[in-house]
Amino acid sequence: MKKKGLVLAACLLVLAVFAVNAQQGGFTGQGGGGFQGPRDVITVAQAGTLRDDSPVVLRGKIERALGNEKYRFADSTGNITIEIDSDVWGTLSVNENDMVEISGEIDRNRNRVEVEVKSIRKL
Repeated sequence: MKKKGLVLAACLLVLAVFAVNAQQGGFTGQGGGGFQGPRDVITVAQAGTLRDDSPVVLRGKIERALGNEKYRFADSTGNITIEIDSDVWGTLSVNENDMVEISGEIDRNRNRVEVEVKSIRKL
């Protein structure tokens, strides 16, 4: 009888773990959790005028790697340094000829403005 109780308890524990893991997804649109970026794409020139932590979406090309997860990103209005952590890249590979869309936040410190990238996709 104790074995049945232990097996039942183990099954309930496994089901509870699956239930918790199943709840990790969900709605991430306006009013939802997670990073909330703007819906409209802006230019690099516009991004350079925004305040620290402002959400942005930019379209352009990554011109080159600068080292330490930093890259030069450009559109027709100029260029800006972006930071893309390795976990944001996932399995995506791009080169200087690929048009991409990045979403992130302005990171403004003293004399420099960068974009901390939260997501990237090839267009």
